[in-house]
Amino acid sequence: MLKQHLQFKLSQKLSPQQIQLMKLIQLPTLAFEQKLKQEIEENPALDTGREKTNEDDYDNYDDSYEDPDYNDNDSINAEDINVDEYLSDDEIPDYRTRSNNYSSDDEEKNVPYAAGTSFTQHLKNQLSTFILDEEEEEIAEFLVGSIDESGYIRRSLTEIMDDLAFTQNIFTSEKKIGEVFKIVHQLDPSGVGARNLQECLSIQLHRKDKSESTDLAIKIIDDAFEQFTKKHYKKLIQKFDITEEQLKAAIEEIEHLNPKPGGSYSGNNRIVEHVIPDFSIKIADGELELSLNGRNAPELHVSKEYNDMLKGYKESKEKSKSQKDAVLFIKQKLDAAKWFIEAVRQRQQTLFVTMSAIMHYQKEYFLTGDERKLKPMILKDIADEIEMDVSTVSRVANSKYVDTPYGTKLIKEFFSESMKNDQGEDVSTREIKKILETVIDEENKKKPLTDDALAKILKEKGYPIARRTVAKYREQLDIPVARLRKKI
Repeated sequence: MLKQHLQFKLSQKLSPQQIQLMKLIQLPTLAFEQKLKQEIEENPALDTGREKTNEDDYDNYDDSYEDPDYNDNDSINAEDINVDEYLSDDEIPDYRTRSNNYSSDDEEKNVPYAAGTSFTQHLKNQLSTFILDEEEEEIAEFLVGSIDESGYIRRSLTEIMDDLAFTQNIFTSEKKIGEVFKIVHQLDPSGVGARNLQECLSIQLHRKDKSESTDLAIKIIDDAFEQFTKKHYKKLIQKFDITEEQLKAAIEEIEHLNPKPGGSYSGNNRIVEHVIPDFSIKIADGELELSLNGRNAPELHVSKEYNDMLKGYKESKEKSKSQKDAVLFIKQKLDAAKWFIEAVRQRQQTLFVTMSAIMHYQKEYFLTGDERKLKPMILKDIADEIEMDVSTVSRVANSKYVDTPYGTKLIKEFFSESMKNDQGEDVSTREIKKILETVIDEENKKKPLTDDALAKILKEKGYPIARRTVAKYREQLDIPVARLRKKI
């Protein structure tokens, strides 16, 4: 049985303009400039620079597009123009709804690349110096094409043999591939074409000048690689019947090797990453000064020509159909331009207000540069301070950089959770990590401190944290366990 009934429901939805504003706030300076350039290209009613008027005050440039005649209903509400249809959702210009933000999932299209020969081509050029038959040359080129950015071929001989058969129509044996591998291993940089770290280090050592320490290093890598990686130095001394000094000299030889030979090629085409600070903090007379990168505050105005077109339409006595169609198009472009200018202004204000609150919250750090002075701070602290949503603060913090007297920093690095010290005071976890890092740097590397010992030292310094918390912080700092920090 079918029933009909009415239901009243109140819901909140973000308008397309609000969504676009949030996306503008999220963009860092470089991406914002790209977005601005695209908007100007797509909307002829939007101009950069300042109109040639007598008003020089930046705050007054609204007058260039908020013309009283333009807002007069008579200028657009002619009897034969349906205003409701003009304002319908179907007539919303593309600028308001199109998604052009630069998220982490999107592919960056306008990225500068380093010029030069590619790594793969560099290796192929070297193959021409070897005398190879047709089959060996095809296999060698296939192997070189399989080398990754680090310089490794991370595939087994069986997989390579199958791929040669299926993709290149080359039927060969694992023995033949192994022989060609030896040729590839002679290419520069040394160690390229290895299938694992052990082979990579071994190739580099075999190509070094012979010496007592080099010979011992080869034996260690070829015959006792697992014991070496686990730093079982006593077992190595017993196995090879050597002194501690001899082992130390061999380890120094190994430490000078390159575990990623592909990364050493200077001509390798890599993405050139540019970090452009969105803010700048300077210290003047003991006080902090914050400024927003000028590239985030472009001078925009609505095209005067488009306003003049509307005035001409209003003043004309006879309005043709083509004029009516044109005035709707012009009105859409003007609305989109006015909204975009307002969105850019709101973006500037939001960025400045948010960073200003962060700067004053962490004033002690910005004055000294000592990370131990960083106060515990979460997104909600700043959101409450500036009376904005947490998501807005997150958008500012996650993708923006600030130039400080101590280097360029990612803003989200200033946020950290809090823990209580032995006096019951809230301290930043960043402060504890910094102290932990300092303690580890100063430890005796012959007898590195265990996590239990580190926990006891931190407790003595007034930070009562558990061993598992020490382990968590140590991993976040990318510091290995005590056994792997051991040195002779």
